[in-house]
Order: sequence, then structure tokens, then C-alpha cells
Amino acid sequence: MKSSFSKLLVLAFMIAVLAACGSTNNEGTDSNASEGGDKKVLKMATSADFPPFESRDTKGNFEGFDIDLANLIADELGYELEIEDMKFDGLVGALQSNRVDMVLAGMSADEKRKKNVDFSTEYHRSGEMFLTKPDSAIKDLEALKGKVVGVQLGTIQEEGADALSEEYGFEVKKVDNAGILIQEINSNRIDVAYMDKEVATGYMEKQGLIGFDDPTTSSPGMAVAFPKGSELVEDVNGVLEELEASGKIQELRDKWELAE
Repeated sequence: MKSSFSKLLVLAFMIAVLAACGSTNNEGTDSNASEGGDKKVLKMATSADFPPFESRDTKGNFEGFDIDLANLIADELGYELEIEDMKFDGLVGALQSNRVDMVLAGMSADEKRKKNVDFSTEYHRSGEMFLTKPDSAIKDLEALKGKVVGVQLGTIQEEGADALSEEYGFEVKKVDNAGILIQEINSNRIDVAYMDKEVATGYMEKQGLIGFDDPTTSSPGMAVAFPKGSELVEDVNGVLEELEASGKIQELRDKWELAE
């Protein structure tokens, strides 16, 4: 009886040791840039409603200039890339809470964002454009008086439209998704969409819309965003420099038909 009880104690002790070993293997792993098989995982957030920079194909897979660039960066640094899709106005918060390691989402490196996140060197510059229906008489800023201009929340276009509306007398309507702006135009719920020029050009070609450049602004270029103090900034800057020098970034611009 005593012998059986001793055996049970030994068995219970062995189970406890094995359980502790198992839990130790799972602990101590960072939520970001963590181990995933043989490769570390690089967690990236984007807002996949911004073609040609990021969107989804007919099968639901991510595609676009930023997606290709992110994959090149991950490959060069030896990471496995993991992408999370979220609303654009939640991207900075995701970095601040360290939910993700970086953001590629056609994000402009403006001074306001630099207070909350760190940026890589710029990898592209677009500008802004007003987009409207082909039968519209809106051809310039003066014609916006009394009209409704749609913008995407969290973008520099939102800030720009708020400022311009005071001078040119139009109403600003804000939506979560860039694609919704096109629906709003086609359903006559807004008169004009104010967005990144590269994105607007794509919609002009696909939707038969027309537009004109915003002559009042010179927006900052797009860059990769990181949590404040991230050690990845220097590494990514090195990769971007190499990709630019080798012509690979230009190849991506050509592939996605971006203006230089």
C-alpha cells in the first residue's frame, strides 16, 4: 500500500515537471517579432482598401505595392511576414499598443503622426486629388462651394479637407473606407472624393471618373511606421536603401503603375 502510494507520488511529480517544461517553451516569447517555426514573425498592419498600394484580390489575398515591398523587407531581414487588416484610423493605435511591429498602408510621414510613431525613410510620394463624376461641373477648388466632399478617416486628406473647407465653403463627410467614397459618389451622397492621387487615378480608369489635383498642398511622402523607439527602423532603412539602389523598388512602381 505504501509502495503504491509512493509510485503515485513519483508519477504525479513527473507529470508536473513535464507540464512545467511545456509551459516554459511557450513563455518568454515576444508577441511581436516572435518565433514562428524556423523564422521570426514580423507582424504588419495595413488597411486593404487602398489600391494600388494595398487591397485584396478575388480570392481574398493581399496584393499591392506595399504588400510586395513588405514581403521584400521581411525576406531581407529573415522574417516570416504576418499581415493584419484593420481600419486606417486604427493603425497608429495598433503601433502604440505594440500589437504590431510595423505598418505599411500608404501612410504619409507627417509631423502629427511623428509625435506618436517612428517612420522609415520615405519610399514614395503621391500628392492629393479631388475626384468626381464625369458629368460634374466641378473643375477647381472654387467650384466646391456648397458641395459635399468625402474623405477617409485618419488620413492626411481628412486634415486637408477640414482646413480647405473653411476657405472654400464645402461640407466634409468622413467614412471608414476609401472604397466607400466611390460608392458615395456613384450614389450622389457626396459630390467629390478627396484622396491620394495614385489611388484616385486608379478609380478614374476603372470607374470612368474625372478629377483635378489639389494645388494647395505638398504632402509628405509615404513611409513605413513603427512603434516609438523600435529597433527595426534602422534595419528597414538599410533594406529600403538597398532596394532603391538595386532598382527593385522601381520595379514595383512599374508593376503597380505608380508615378515616380
